[in-house]
Amino acid sequence: MTIERALRIIAGTFIILSLTLAQVHSPYWLLFTAFVGLNLFQSGFTNWCPMMWFLKKLGLHHSAGV
Repeated sequence: MTIERALRIIAGTFIILSLTLAQVHSPYWLLFTAFVGLNLFQSGFTNWCPMMWFLKKLGLHHSAGV
């Protein structure tokens, strides 16, 4: 698995989880959804994401196109 693919899976999971928690527990979980979205937005411009650094430390590699 590549870093890019793992990052998309993790981001999607975090968003679905936080939306579910906002529905059943507290609407404040939407702040976590906003955090994930803002992080994805800034990483689109800077090509830097803390989760990518963490995944690289775990031994995942970039795709061949990057």
